[in-house]
Amino acid sequence: YVVLAPWVVHSMYSYITKDERERDLSNFLIFPFLLTRMLHNQIWISLSRYVTAKGKHRIVDKSIEFEQIDRERDWDDQILFNGTLFYLGNLTLNGGSHLPFWRTDGVIITILLHTGAVEFLYYWLHRALHHHFLYSRYHSHHHSSIVTEPITSVIHPFAEHIAYFTLFAIPLLTAVHTGTASVVSFAGYISYIDFMNNMGHCNFELVPERIFSIFPPLKYLMYTPSFHSLHHTQFRTNYSLFMPFYDYIYGTTDKATDKLHITSLLRQEEPPNVVHLTHLTTPESIYHTRLGFASLASRPYTSKWYFCLLWPVTFWSILVTWIYGKTFVVERNMFKNLKLQTWAIPKYKTQYFMQWQRESINKLIEQAVLEAEERGTKVLSLGLLNQGEELNGNGELYIRRHPELKVKLVDGSSLAVAVVLNSIPKETTQVALRGNLSKVAYSIAFILCRRGIQVATSHKDNFTRIKETLETKAQDSLVLTRSFAQQIWLVGDGLSEDEQLKASKGTIFVPFSQFPPKKVRKDCFYYNTPAMLTPKYLENVDSCENWLPRRVMSAWRIAGILHALEGWNVHECGNMMFDIDKVWQASLQQGFILPPCPQN
Repeated sequence: YVVLAPWVVHSMYSYITKDERERDLSNFLIFPFLLTRMLHNQIWISLSRYVTAKGKHRIVDKSIEFEQIDRERDWDDQILFNGTLFYLGNLTLNGGSHLPFWRTDGVIITILLHTGAVEFLYYWLHRALHHHFLYSRYHSHHHSSIVTEPITSVIHPFAEHIAYFTLFAIPLLTAVHTGTASVVSFAGYISYIDFMNNMGHCNFELVPERIFSIFPPLKYLMYTPSFHSLHHTQFRTNYSLFMPFYDYIYGTTDKATDKLHITSLLRQEEPPNVVHLTHLTTPESIYHTRLGFASLASRPYTSKWYFCLLWPVTFWSILVTWIYGKTFVVERNMFKNLKLQTWAIPKYKTQYFMQWQRESINKLIEQAVLEAEERGTKVLSLGLLNQGEELNGNGELYIRRHPELKVKLVDGSSLAVAVVLNSIPKETTQVALRGNLSKVAYSIAFILCRRGIQVATSHKDNFTRIKETLETKAQDSLVLTRSFAQQIWLVGDGLSEDEQLKASKGTIFVPFSQFPPKKVRKDCFYYNTPAMLTPKYLENVDSCENWLPRRVMSAWRIAGILHALEGWNVHECGNMMFDIDKVWQASLQQGFILPPCPQN
């Protein structure tokens, strides 16, 4: 971006300051065109991830992991590289500037040269790249992705990028040197390359079989996503760029091409065994979801300065969520034999505090419950942030309305309690209970008091409510105090910055809420919200769950998985709590462990 910026500034400055006759529209349009290409690619990324998560028309089932996301993080480098070369060509080539908007002869020349020269040369270049000498040094980088995403199409070593640009420049330079170039021929050809590249790597089939029946020669002129997917799984077949006729001519077409195309089209959505229900947190969180920016989703959520530059997109996404108003699939995973999906409610955190929004939120959740029931889902994890008693009684509302439900509703409180209890250092003798208390907090306080660990709270109402649940002997462990000397703080939503500033140096903040506290102190330790590190056999993990580190999953989400694995045929909603030790041991037996303690 730093390399490209001077070209962009010069282009805009020249267009604004020069006389109307001297202005070069083709030069000015390069930067908007680059932005359009990025938007085009991002739409394909989001669409591909959405469709493959649902399962309909998916081609390859293997998982995508963080290693692939990191390798494909810089997919926009290719666009920036092309942009720099476009500016250079516009400045230095005779006939490369002041292009007309349209020339029919130039468009025809571009089409003919691509169909002939580019496709032929690419086919043999591609076959050469699969020779062991070049493959091991260059092309293997691209083929590291067995399961492709749209951005996989442009992930190559720099030498390959130069080779491909040289190939694609043949029609463009010919048009320039013959004086037939136009804005449409340039932009149209590059957009065609982007579209076909993205489509070929999207991992779901979208080209209907009937169009090949209506016009059979089309199968030699246009490839399909399943055609190119076979190249990534078989390596030695289907070498063509976008037009497969050279594979048919030279006998390198994979025998499974037609069959895979049909089976992929016939594939239906997969009914999940376990559904985790979540929602958006902030307007900018849409970029951090798996359907947003892949590189951001692969790291714990943090706000970025450039989000403010994307406010038109952010505003548009808010409008879409309000108008669309329907739960959507965000992610799919596999855990042993369980098929997992994450569904998102199109509501933001702030809306959960609005009285007038509660009815619509509950309606969306209820619709998700009924959809899961209809699809034969075993467990629905109500991992909604801020669900609470006031909203739906920790999920009990839906059981009362639909007592015949077969899908088991799980709020995950029991495992959240177990995680917090086991996160407290073993030698602890006293803890402070701060912030807004919840079902999880009251259960934690109850267990700690019964164990003889002193629980200190500064709010009289909380003190009274907890004391009412304790037997006489355990009541002695509950104290009402204004002291801030405790080294272990169990904290929930509503913990103020002033309270944190009063904590002793080295205090450990252990959240029991689903949202982490804002980190104010650098001389204290902040634990994650209740969560556990997932075992390696949890598949297709390529994004972080909100602010949690990689492969760390919230206790509320894990609870649904455990419920299905253990075959617990009861709901966990309302005031119900499972045996904490039983839930904890079950999580350990299934391979979940506590993540490493964070540093201050």
